[in-house]
Amino acid sequence: MKIRLMTVGKTDSGWVREGLETYASRISRYAPFSIAEIPELKNASSLSRAQVKEKEGELILGKVTPRDTVILLDEKGKERSSVEFAKEIERLMGGSGGNLVFVIGGAYGFSEPVYARSDGMLSLSRMTFPHQMVRVVFAEQLYRAFTIIRGEPYHHE
Repeated sequence: MKIRLMTVGKTDSGWVREGLETYASRISRYAPFSIAEIPELKNASSLSRAQVKEKEGELILGKVTPRDTVILLDEKGKERSSVEFAKEIERLMGGSGGNLVFVIGGAYGFSEPVYARSDGMLSLSRMTFPHQMVRVVFAEQLYRAFTIIRGEPYHHE
């Protein structure tokens, strides 16, 4: 099973890109991992929030297959400890045979069709983070999950 992190918008900050590359390299030791960036919409300022969510949603849905397990990173999602997240990754990796796709939406969140297609939602915190920063925080937690699964000394309890 491959794991993909799908994001709306490019990773435009150097330190974010560097952190993401660091953790992507580490994750790839455990499972095939890739990042798919959906470009930001052109002329988004002339669209309503609902229209932006709808158009971004169409782009997101166009990049997943019916066999993929889609998990949205969303403030309404379930919060988990790192150990609980590791158990969830282990469970999901034994699943459908499709890819495991985690999605970070745009500034206004996800459209209803994306929520309907998702197989679950995960919240990294009740706090709000910039979408750029969430990429690095998520990648680090995914790496941490694999080290927990393998019993490696990265995570301390």
